Amino acid sequence: MLRRTFFAVAIATLSALVGTAAAEAQAFTVTDVAGREVSFDKPVERVILGEGRQIYFVSVLDTEDPFKRVVGWRDDVRTADLDTWNEYLAKFPKMADIPVFGNLTDGTFQTELAVSLKPDVLLLPLESKTPAEESKLFDTLDSIGVKVVFIDFRLEAFKNTEASMTILGQLFGKEQRAAEFNAFRTAEIKRVTDVIEAKKPAEPLVFLERAPGFFDECCATFGDENFGRMVKLAGGHNLGTDILPGAQGMVSGEQIIAANPDVYISTGSNWSQSAKPDGIWVGVGAGADLAAAKVKLAALMDRPAFTGVKAKETGNVHAIWHQFYTNPFQFVAIQQIAKWLHPELFADLDPDATFKELHERFLPIAYKPGYWVSLND
Repeated sequence: MLRRTFFAVAIATLSALVGTAAAEAQAFTVTDVAGREVSFDKPVERVILGEGRQIYFVSVLDTEDPFKRVVGWRDDVRTADLDTWNEYLAKFPKMADIPVFGNLTDGTFQTELAVSLKPDVLLLPLESKTPAEESKLFDTLDSIGVKVVFIDFRLEAFKNTEASMTILGQLFGKEQRAAEFNAFRTAEIKRVTDVIEAKKPAEPLVFLERAPGFFDECCATFGDENFGRMVKLAGGHNLGTDILPGAQGMVSGEQIIAANPDVYISTGSNWSQSAKPDGIWVGVGAGADLAAAKVKLAALMDRPAFTGVKAKETGNVHAIWHQFYTNPFQFVAIQQIAKWLHPELFADLDPDATFKELHERFLPIAYKPGYWVSLND
């Protein structure tokens, strides 16, 4: 009897030790892009997306069902990228029932709703850090055991994209998947940058207009980050880099005319569900009507800011999907911009094929062309 009792106690103790060791093996700490260390007992199962367009990179990791962890999100996919919304909705209709949040940056985030959903983590874009601090969001969520992790695919995209994917891989228990994506991204960027470094072509002057038609004033643009950095990597010189101290801002029509850019690139998306449904924006995106987009692109050149500008006179005028500015797929945009800037160097480069491969390997929806258009097509 004593012997049986001894063995029973020993087995129970061993089981407890094994269970503790397993739990400790699952525990991990991430350092987010804001430099904050955040610890977890195990991979997360309930996630609130602080921006709906975070589904772009969640899909890379949870490809079979990108919404299986998502318990809440912002409503910006539908309003900022209706074409993608429709593609995902057709395959994952349950996404329409996910609770919707407001935005931290404008004070409409519903903390009570977030608490009620019992998330393991709230993923926030880096630009939300100051509003989160000012609203004491960390204190509220920490008190109920909800973690906040900052990621960034926008403010300093080429510093933080790989790190953000690695962090997400840790959170989801998908480290290998994140590493595979990062390796693919790096290799595809090098298909452009290696050529630019070897050939050192002259850099055409590029004016990037940020979402014309979505903004009333002319003309929003990018500085040295985001799309501005994409132009640099593609072998061009971004006009906004010379004028703006930050990642984005405004330039005047007079500044554009005086600079006389060689190339014009607009960003655009399907904003028909936004506050500017009838804007002159260029509606490029998944399966877009490129004939209609081309008509709108031509109309943009009729504004006074482009009177006599070289890009207009030569027809070196293009539009590209705006959402490349906030997801880890920037390498596709770099390839397409490189073809516009240096067609002779990149005649064999096929960004459509690159984006199709990305969809086939990492995304749950099929690829539909329509993400860019040119006046001279």
